Formats: sequence, C-alpha cells, structure tokens
Amino acid sequence: MYDPASEPHAIAVPRPVLPVDRLAALVEVVICSGFPSQIVLIVILRGFGLHMTSPDGRLSPPFVFTVSMLDAILVVTLVVFFLRVHHESPREVLFGRRPVVREALFGVAILPAVFMFVMIVLMLLLQYAPQLHNVTRNPLEDMLRTRRDAVVFAIVVMIAGGVREEVQRGFIAHRFTQYLGGGALGVVIYSFFFGLGHIEQGYDAMIATGILGLIWGFLYLGRRSIVAPMVSHAGFNVAQLLKYLAFATR
Repeated sequence: MYDPASEPHAIAVPRPVLPVDRLAALVEVVICSGFPSQIVLIVILRGFGLHMTSPDGRLSPPFVFTVSMLDAILVVTLVVFFLRVHHESPREVLFGRRPVVREALFGVAILPAVFMFVMIVLMLLLQYAPQLHNVTRNPLEDMLRTRRDAVVFAIVVMIAGGVREEVQRGFIAHRFTQYLGGGALGVVIYSFFFGLGHIEQGYDAMIATGILGLIWGFLYLGRRSIVAPMVSHAGFNVAQLLKYLAFATR
C-alpha cells in the first residue's frame, strides 16, 4: 500500500542572492539614509522662500525644525513602502516579537549607562586629544532662543532623532543582513555616516555620535527590535537638551 509519509520531503532551497538584488538593496539603503531626502526637502523649502539661516547668520529654528519633521515622515514612509514591496511586515522587521512595553522599559533602563559612557568618551577625548574639540559652541544650541524653541526642539529630537533614525538604522541593518554582507557591517557603515552627519558639532561630537550609533545598532541586531534603541536614543537627546538648558540658565 502506498504511504505518502514514506515519500521524501522536498527541502526548500533559498533563492540565491543576485547582483540585481544587492543593487536594489543598496539603492533602498541610500534613499532611506536621510541624506537624499534632506537635500530634496531643503531645496523645496528654499524654493518656497524659506531660509536656512536667520539674518544674524545663525541656523533658523523654523527651517531646521520643518526639515527634520518632514524628513522623519518621509523616511518612515519610504521604509514601510520598501518593506511592503518585498512583502515584508514592517512590524516584524522593526519591532520583532518582543513585548513593546518591556523593550521600552529596557531602553529607559540602559539610558543612564549610555549617557555616562558617552560623557566618559568625551572627557577622554578632551583629555588626550583636545584638538578634536574644534567647535566651542554647538551651532544647534544657538536655535534655543526662547522657551518655545526648547519645547519644539525637544519634540523634534525625540521624533526626528529617536524615531526616524532608529527606523533608518533598523531598516539598513536588516537590508545588510539580507543582501549586503551582514547586519554588523551595515551597523558599522551607517554609524560612520551617522557620526559624520554631526561633524558641524565638532570632531569629538562626531566620534561620540558614531559610537552611539554602534551601541544602538548592535542593540537592534541583538534584540531585533528598534523599541529599546528608539527609547534610549530619544531619552538621550532629551537628556542632552536638559543638560544644556540647566547650564545655560546658571
């Protein structure tokens, strides 16, 4: 008698990664990196007559805030679009299967350690490589002219920083895992450019920011969820803002 169970089961062979797959993944990574989208938004806003700097030569808070928030919406939308084009679940890729509340609490729990670690790095750089502290005053601090600016800036750094950048980081690490040489490589490369994007704040800040990118990137790889890095990142940005305001009012 024929027994179907005796038939050998077919083994699913994964489709080989083709060069076109790698190229498409690289294009998606570049598009979602934040640099192209910000350039496009800056050109559009300037075309509408908005100016990047105020008459005194400092960065214009409304311009920077508008670009940051619009870019956050655009990048998150693009990430979700590219994931759905590949028939991937944005929730599965970005949030994994861990309980969101527990991940958020974990992000809060590690925040003091992350903050202290970065402060130690900056102090060591100032001690042993003082030439890297080439910017005495962060240009972003010049935008905090009123209490309203501080409130708006806090919202911006949580959304444009904590949310958008961790969505970017998670998506880029995911694409590198699939097509471009591994998630760790993606985290290292993106952290380099993440730090480079803060070069106007000084070489020391650039290095510290790159290290932060490594911490949050490898945290995503280890937990397969952006929640803890996102909460930690947003909390770190707000803590930095509060530290500045506390010293500024003395």
